[in-house]
Amino acid sequence: MKWIVVALVLLWAAVPALFTGYDPIAGVPADKLLPPSTEHLFGTDAVGRDLFARVVHGAVHSLSGAFVAVGVGLLLGTLLGLLAGSLGALVDTVVMRVVDVLLSVPGLLLALTVIILLGPGTVNVALAVGIGSVATFTRLARSEVVKVRRSDYVEAAFGSGGGFAGVLWRHVLPNSLGPVIALAALQFGAAILAVSTLGFLGYGAEPPTPEWGLLIAEGRNYLATAWWLTTLPGAVVVAVVLAAGRISRRIDELARRA
Repeated sequence: MKWIVVALVLLWAAVPALFTGYDPIAGVPADKLLPPSTEHLFGTDAVGRDLFARVVHGAVHSLSGAFVAVGVGLLLGTLLGLLAGSLGALVDTVVMRVVDVLLSVPGLLLALTVIILLGPGTVNVALAVGIGSVATFTRLARSEVVKVRRSDYVEAAFGSGGGFAGVLWRHVLPNSLGPVIALAALQFGAAILAVSTLGFLGYGAEPPTPEWGLLIAEGRNYLATAWWLTTLPGAVVVAVVLAAGRISRRIDELARRA
């Protein structure tokens, strides 16, 4: 089921026209605030736009933001963890002290701080969320690199004349990535939640862009009369986050068995 959920939202992002023929931007005022039905699966919003179409077309904004955020955290965090775990001494101490400081700051607060510096917008929100996750990736990558770095086959590679960079690339990095990739899957769900949260707060996409967090924010004034405006987009976000978390646990189990 978890794979179906993730595959479905990826298809929403890639080919939304396969799932809905409604325009996510233009609405029909006469059809405003219609409840869910066979004609409008998620109902309509306050200006008569089909909510399911907006959720489907909004997948590309939320998922692309999450992918960018995870990519930034994965690349920077793995690089810093690799350097800290391999070089040791001063580099390790400096990197890990910075990581400790970053981990002491709540992720959302750190992301908001970065957004204040960069400004609002979908790309800046993704970068902010990614920077906020660098410390988590760095700590895990560093711990894995330290374990692999001390293994017999790595010492044998150095003893046979292997260069420092070559041994790191061929032996240390590939054998350290399993748990880091599992964390990336988990962070993907967390990134979707963070991007949606920042969109809800007004730092992400501008209206009328159909971004998931913005959809929930737009419906909060109609909770008493049109529950579907917040409940159904929120349910989609929850389903994707939970599915990503279960996939992460599965990847972690496979990595530990390998």
